[in-house]
Amino acid sequence: MDKMKKYFKAVNAAMLSMLVLFLAGCTKNFDELNTPKNLITVSNINLSTLGQAFADAQYYGHVGDQGGWELMHELHASIYAQVYSTTSSGFNTDQYQAVASWVQSGFNAFYSNPAVMINFVKNYTAENNMPAENAIAQIWEVPIWQRMTDFFGPVMFSQFGNGKTSVEYDSQEDLYRSFFKILDDATAVLKQHTGETPFGNNDLMFSGDVNKWITFANSLRLRLAMRIVYADPTLARQEAEKAVAAGVMTDNTQTANVSTTPSSLNYLTRWTYINPFSMSATSESILVGFEDPRLPVFWNEGGGRLGGNKGYHGLRNGLPVVLKTSDVRSGVAGCSFPSKKFLPIADGGANPPIPIVTAAEVFFIRAEGALRGWNMGGTAEELYNEGIRQSLKYWANSPDTDIDDYIASTNTPSAVPDGIVAQDFHTPPQSDITVKYEAGASFERNLEQIITQKWIDLFMSPWECWAERRRTGYPRGYAIIASLDPDIPVTAIIRRMVFPPSEYSNNKVAVEKAVTLLGGPDNTMTRVWWDKKPLSDYPDLSATIVP
Repeated sequence: MDKMKKYFKAVNAAMLSMLVLFLAGCTKNFDELNTPKNLITVSNINLSTLGQAFADAQYYGHVGDQGGWELMHELHASIYAQVYSTTSSGFNTDQYQAVASWVQSGFNAFYSNPAVMINFVKNYTAENNMPAENAIAQIWEVPIWQRMTDFFGPVMFSQFGNGKTSVEYDSQEDLYRSFFKILDDATAVLKQHTGETPFGNNDLMFSGDVNKWITFANSLRLRLAMRIVYADPTLARQEAEKAVAAGVMTDNTQTANVSTTPSSLNYLTRWTYINPFSMSATSESILVGFEDPRLPVFWNEGGGRLGGNKGYHGLRNGLPVVLKTSDVRSGVAGCSFPSKKFLPIADGGANPPIPIVTAAEVFFIRAEGALRGWNMGGTAEELYNEGIRQSLKYWANSPDTDIDDYIASTNTPSAVPDGIVAQDFHTPPQSDITVKYEAGASFERNLEQIITQKWIDLFMSPWECWAERRRTGYPRGYAIIASLDPDIPVTAIIRRMVFPPSEYSNNKVAVEKAVTLLGGPDNTMTRVWWDKKPLSDYPDLSATIVP
């Protein structure tokens, strides 16, 4: 029987026969996560092992596994968001070629571990009268399933774990509406249990701090609300104002980070040693032009371009294979790769925590809400400036005087010099917006400023960067150099990932119905439900097409 069929049959509603995979021994420091030693049956679950199962769901919830991180994030989201470019001749998703096997592996990485684990924890805590733990498990469902629906559109959620070999998909609209209801119910429960510490040290974000979970849930609500603003502006405003009134993150002490250890690594550190991804031209234009303090935090200095000049150098997205030379991959050509901070520990890397929602992101969402005329507790400019402040403190630990100088800066994105590869691309500045908030400018120009700064802050959250670029068109980015799909122009933004082949083999009726929920064919240019901004309002990238 196919792997996924076995999986769906194993995870029934009561979860009575399921074997739960997690680690042995003390997990106070989460040291054994990547080397599980035991299979523990449901009958042997206790508070300690239940906490370990939740820790597993947290850690793997956004990375899947080592392969899932690369396939879902780096080979799709990061390059479609133009945070990274690729240096490998085999990475053709950067040229808009769909690779079904990669999508399949990323899909499996989610449905074979974190989806199983969080479903188990949720059901077990419900059946065993553990309301605080159950509420937290339900809250954690939201960001990990949000990522999946933003990737694919409809996904299996409400019927997941029903014991059937055919599992129906939920529409994205239904998913988002259910997310708001989950957050309503879960926060109401947690407010009755603020003196408890559910999951304790096995909670990798807040160590069981219920008040921080409530703030996290409110902040998630704000993110979800803004995501649907072009699909349902009335609901978006209602939920956004509700979130802010209830209390969202206001400083970095509330930021939601999944902790890491030498045995539970930040997965970016698993790939940086082979240089498969480099700084993009978009990143270079924005960060170098802005003289951004986060530039050396994210990227190293390349060397060898333009007579060996050192500096921060990015690659245009969509490079043809012939230009992805060994010099490019090795760094001889001069392109910049992720900074030492993100190298493996053995190479001096810092193994930083994995940010899920930052205080800065929350301020940028509030700034956009204020720009739209919503009650966000401040003006768009005030909230934008505070978002920058929190981001610079979080990423660069910048002193206040440097932050003030940056906020007041009239620097704009820079042109990207030619010479890093064999062909000249004559890459102009990515935009002409300033760091300083341009009071009195048009709505779209201020929106571009807000989203560009938000995109910078979301460096470690490529799925959010891609979603925001689809939703708003910002940051502008560049036309890719060449598209391998004749139906997708170089100026396009990929809109979603296709359903994996196994679904058409093993869940055929359900996935074919899911395609009807899409409102278009199952391809990468069909827009998901919330992706409703008129294309005519997107930036025109035609001037950046390489002849």
